[in-house]
Amino acid sequence: MLRYLPFLLVLALWIYAFIDCINTPESQVRGLPKVVWVLIILLFGEVLIGPIAWLVAGKERHRVAGGGGSTPSEWHRRHSTAKWVAPDDNPEFLRSLREENKKDEALLKDWEADLRRREEELRRKEAGPADGATGTDGTTGPTGSDGTHGKSGRKGPEDTPPATS
Repeated sequence: MLRYLPFLLVLALWIYAFIDCINTPESQVRGLPKVVWVLIILLFGEVLIGPIAWLVAGKERHRVAGGGGSTPSEWHRRHSTAKWVAPDDNPEFLRSLREENKKDEALLKDWEADLRRREEELRRKEAGPADGATGTDGTTGPTGSDGTHGKSGRKGPEDTPPATS
């Protein structure tokens, strides 16, 4: 397997130089016309003279001034028109969080008030039959075999006392 490595490296350099030459604009080609460079790369590719000549002398290489922007991410950071702002520095995002927080607090207060109302109703229901209170018609309701009031004698969720903490 190792004996094929030099052949594969030569082939890879040959293909790279050929594609790079074809994709290079005519204005960036130095010395010879682009068609001649393509022929040199193809004809002298097996001995590496054509691809190496193209990489060294055929294409204009632009040097980066000041060392900045040598990678695509650095270039985009320097040339981007819109500046990205982190969420904790974005006033719009912080305002939306405050508004959502107010909505959530209001909803929580409504839930707590509803829970207190339901607990109070349950306490009144529990206290009413235990004191022997009479109904609206002046009679006491039927009592089941287990001492509960109601048609089936079963306790429903509305009859269950709230859990104590």
